[in-house]
Amino acid sequence: MNTRQEKLEAFGRLLDIMDDLREKCPWDQKQTLQTLRHLTLEETYELSDALLREDLTEIKKELGDVLLHLVFYAKIGSEKETFDIADVINSLNEKLIFRHPHIYGDVEVKDEEEVKQNWEKLKLKEGNKSILGGVPKGLPSMVKAYRIQDKVKGIGFEFHDAEDAWKKVDEEIQEFHDETELDKKEQELGDVFFSLINYARISGLNPDSALERTNLKFISRFQKMENLALERNLKLEDMTLEEMDELWDEIKILNKN
Repeated sequence: MNTRQEKLEAFGRLLDIMDDLREKCPWDQKQTLQTLRHLTLEETYELSDALLREDLTEIKKELGDVLLHLVFYAKIGSEKETFDIADVINSLNEKLIFRHPHIYGDVEVKDEEEVKQNWEKLKLKEGNKSILGGVPKGLPSMVKAYRIQDKVKGIGFEFHDAEDAWKKVDEEIQEFHDETELDKKEQELGDVFFSLINYARISGLNPDSALERTNLKFISRFQKMENLALERNLKLEDMTLEEMDELWDEIKILNKN
């Protein structure tokens, strides 16, 4: 692997390239904080896909794309004479030191849970008015629910165990079934999802990763079903549900072998 000096030199070269692009490239010159935003989200999701696949080659590539965006934002900040990359990194360094008093101070912790509880308490000391103040509004709903639950856990607002959390799931499912008015039924469905996410989190499962893996599995199986139908000169749109189910079951069996 690279030495610390080589890592610093590589980062310095990236900063030099960013300066060149901002000065000489017509596309890079036109970019703003707002025009880059949606591209950053796209790159983040591409990194997420690579992480789910544990594709180390793609992870390296996508990390580079995300890093480019971080450096780009810092470059724009320096042009506005508001902050530069050193300010970003120094601010991060100070935050990490402050929020790890068990490493850089005299606080003692017994486990990961105490670290997380101290983290949330320290965030409040930094000026956050609410435990949930740091949850981004733009997060996807499932990820947001997970983060909300994880944060309130930091102050002890948590079920005792997964069994208690599952009782809440059963309760919410029953309320969903009992409700007949459409708007209220949608609210109850939201409660079902929220309680399921909570149960998954307490059980040590990541619901977002679980659902995305199921999405990918479904896409793969459905596309194989399309190919199988094509090989047999069949059109899915002309088939009955029962006939499509037969193809689906064939694909499931083939995937197990």
